[in-house]
Amino acid sequence: MWFQNEDRINYAIHGGPMAGRINFQTAEYQCIRAGELWQCNWLEETGTICSLVYDIPKKRITTMLGFSKGHWEQAKAAHGDKRNAEDLNRWRGLARIGIQTDRVMLSAQADILEDFRGPGNLKPVDNSLPTL
Repeated sequence: MWFQNEDRINYAIHGGPMAGRINFQTAEYQCIRAGELWQCNWLEETGTICSLVYDIPKKRITTMLGFSKGHWEQAKAAHGDKRNAEDLNRWRGLARIGIQTDRVMLSAQADILEDFRGPGNLKPVDNSLPTL
């Protein structure tokens, strides 16, 4: 995960049913406690709501995801890279499956194993590319 700039998150998922997903999104950030806690929230093309809290001193991320029915039930269809038009169009179709109350809520925590500045293995995203 790379907080690329003041309103863009860039990430790749490496484990679990969503492994193989590469995405970037416009995000909202808010400082909870200066130098210690930050929150980042975004909405994906699949209709999934994402929220995370980054605990800097404890090197821990706490997440809450509200998966759309389409994203949850067709996880493999949500794999791919947003830069590929075919993947992006397929993801948008997942958002049209089900209604708001069909969401699957998932909360998780993870330790941050590597903390570095910059993209790491992620490809930088041109800010002119569209997001939600």
